[in-house]
Amino acid sequence: MKTIRLHDKYFRPFISPSEINETVTRLACDIHDEIPGEVPVFVAILNGSFMFAADFLKKYPGDCEITFVKLASYSGTATTGSVRQLVGVNKSLEGRTVIVLEDIVDTGNTLVEIHRIFSEMNVKSLKIATLFYKPEAYKQQLNIDYIGKELPDRFIVGYGLDYDELGRNLPEVYQLKEKDMINLVLFGKPGAGKGTQAAFLKEKYNLVHISTGDVFRYNIKNETELGKLARTYIDKGELVPDEVTINMLEAEVEKNDDAEGFIFDGFPRTTAQAQALDQLLQGKGMEVSATIALEADDEVLIQRLLERGKISGRSDDQDERKIRNRFEEYNEKTAPLIDYYKEQEKFYSVNGIGSVAEITERLSGVIQGLETVKQ
Repeated sequence: MKTIRLHDKYFRPFISPSEINETVTRLACDIHDEIPGEVPVFVAILNGSFMFAADFLKKYPGDCEITFVKLASYSGTATTGSVRQLVGVNKSLEGRTVIVLEDIVDTGNTLVEIHRIFSEMNVKSLKIATLFYKPEAYKQQLNIDYIGKELPDRFIVGYGLDYDELGRNLPEVYQLKEKDMINLVLFGKPGAGKGTQAAFLKEKYNLVHISTGDVFRYNIKNETELGKLARTYIDKGELVPDEVTINMLEAEVEKNDDAEGFIFDGFPRTTAQAQALDQLLQGKGMEVSATIALEADDEVLIQRLLERGKISGRSDDQDERKIRNRFEEYNEKTAPLIDYYKEQEKFYSVNGIGSVAEITERLSGVIQGLETVKQ
């Protein structure tokens, strides 16, 4: 399940088809067990409950009848507070056990209208069964007899539920992405402490740290399709195309769809990659919130790396000439990126000299500033 776009809004995966199936099966069995020997009349509320009603009837283990009532109570993503009856019941239900099948109960306005309709029909009993129920939003005194799954008060689509008529045909349920996500790109020369700071920031702000190097190693080690493709270029001594890299990053983003944001480390490294990252995030209703460069004097970083090399054994951290070459490559590649993000007013420079805690505090100040602007 991936993030989807309906009209102008984005929705993230929420309830899988298998979970829906289990819930509907349980509801059908529970209702059957509580009215033994009866042939109930199920009343499905259109348009939303058409998919639920169809699956429910398939799973109901006894004889039954079904009829439909069409009501409208939604406009866009907010309830209107009023209900109009569009299609009524066209047969006598006097003396019958009637069970209303609702796709979702939130404010309960629809149920009030349903109760009014059936209170005039002399039915034997009237019960309410709903697939989804939002207890925080429910404002009525009517009893709900059967509840499939309680949900938080968030707008959802799929499995019959819509956003301005789109999304009803989806076999799963999605919830509206309401909170702005924090998506950071970390810049910094080798030894600037990007990895250390990313570890602190991801814990503090519940972000997912996506390191290009880690992503490549994972895909190659686990021989994913993308990993195998990347290996073909690496084995030939060629650079892995940006398209392969961005597809790997997209897979990581989709694996962490419940994250409150991402830290991209090691990507982008070129303007073309930055544009590709923008397109990836825009396709999921997100954007780069800020690019933060950890700045430090070259001589300080060189000493840092040489000391690190004594411990890590990394050859590229033990040769000062190689370190300076890496710095030159960074300057050459990063300069266009800095201009790219400055044009978007998303570039921030942070002093990378000091204790880990001091640098973390500086980075946090940038992020808190972003959140203040959004509010």
